[in-house]
Amino acid sequence: MSFKNIQLEPREAGIFCLTINRPKVLNALNNEVLEEIGLALDLLGASNDARVLLITGAGDKAFVAGADIEHMSRLSPLEGKAFAEYGMTIFRRLENLNIPAIALVNGFALGGGCELAMSCDFILAADKAKFGQPEVNLGITPGFGGSQRLARLIGRPMALELLFSGRMMAAEEALQRGLVNHVYSQQELMEQGFKLAAKIATKSGTAQQLSKQLVQRGQDLDLDNACIMESDLFGLSFSTDDRREGMSAFLEKRTPSFA
Repeated sequence: MSFKNIQLEPREAGIFCLTINRPKVLNALNNEVLEEIGLALDLLGASNDARVLLITGAGDKAFVAGADIEHMSRLSPLEGKAFAEYGMTIFRRLENLNIPAIALVNGFALGGGCELAMSCDFILAADKAKFGQPEVNLGITPGFGGSQRLARLIGRPMALELLFSGRMMAAEEALQRGLVNHVYSQQELMEQGFKLAAKIATKSGTAQQLSKQLVQRGQDLDLDNACIMESDLFGLSFSTDDRREGMSAFLEKRTPSFA
C-alpha cells in the first residue's frame, strides 16, 4: 500500500519502520495523517511477519511538532471534538497493537507528537529532542490523550507544570523523569533503535503480547486483582507453542526459535 503522508517500510527480522513524512510542516498531524497511521496499523495487525514497530519523523528537526494548527484553526467546536476523538482512537489502537511499538524521537515531540510518542510502548530519544504539551499557548487543552498519559508517566505535579506553562522538556530531563528510556546522539538514534528492535524480535511474541496486557490493564487495578490477572495469564502462557519451544530450548541448551 502506498501512502502520501507516511512511509511504512519492512526491515529485516520482522522489524517495520513507520515514518511520519511531512518534513515541510515538521510532520504535523491532520486527519489524513491519522487515517494513514490507522491503515498502517491495520496492515501490521494482520501481518504474520511483523514483530516490532519503530515510529519516527522525517527530517532532522521534528519527530512530530504537533497537530496541524492551520487545520485546527478552521474547526468548529463539534469538529474539534470529532478530531480529538479520531486521534484518540488511532493512538489507542497503537497503544494496543499486538507487537511492541517503540518511538524514536529525533527532534520536536510537541502536542500531538508527544501524545504519539507516549502511545508507543516506550521512547528512545535523540539528545536534541524536545517534549511538551504546549496547547495552553493556543488556548486549548491536549486532545489526543496527553493530559492522561503524561500524568501516568511522569506524575501529576510535573504533568500539570508542563500543561500549565507549555514549556518544553529536553531529552535529558525526560530521561530523568521516566518519560524516555534511553537518550542517544542524533547520529546513533536509528542504529540503536534497530539494534534494540532486533533483540526484541527474537523473543516470544506471545509472551510480549501477554506482558503488554498485564502492564496496561494492571496499572488501573488494585494490586490484588492485578496479581490475579497475572496468575491467569501466566497459566494461559503454558498453553502456547512459545512456552513449549522456550522451555525445550532451555533444557536442551540451545537458542529458542519462536514462530
